[in-house]
Amino acid sequence: MARLQNKYLIGLLLQVLIILTVVAVGMAAQEEAAGKAKESVNLAASTEAGTEAGAAAVTGANNYIYDPTGKTDPFKSFIATREEKEKERAKTYLETLELSQLNVVVIVISPKNKWAMVQDSKGVGHVIKEGTLIGTNNGFVYKITQGEVIVREEYKDFRGQTQYREISKVPQS
Repeated sequence: MARLQNKYLIGLLLQVLIILTVVAVGMAAQEEAAGKAKESVNLAASTEAGTEAGAAAVTGANNYIYDPTGKTDPFKSFIATREEKEKERAKTYLETLELSQLNVVVIVISPKNKWAMVQDSKGVGHVIKEGTLIGTNNGFVYKITQGEVIVREEYKDFRGQTQYREISKVPQS
């Protein structure tokens, strides 16, 4: 019987301690909120008293809204931005092939235009001219001469600067 009374008393004491702790935490939160309200009332009173600098600080801090329109995101990767731009445009079939998969078959030069025909690994021919996008490394046909087709590819060096590489493709005999 004495054991039951001791357990009952211990349980009752624990409940009272928990209630007192909750009340104390609640009172501390109320005091903190009252202190903040008092500080804001003091700031408002000082601005009403004629301190223009204080008024500007209070109104500037409370009324400023950040507008990111037209500004770059400092946390966004530049590489990811470049890749997104590349993904926006659909690639042609010639842009999906490596230059090593293409062979120049014939070059035609007229007074008005220059064309070349390249053959892919499947044996299908494609007519290209200067400016045609070609290759997987953002290449384009830079120049077509009597004996070769020059493809210029853009790449970034280790410093992040844009460099160009020119690849010459000659017709097969």
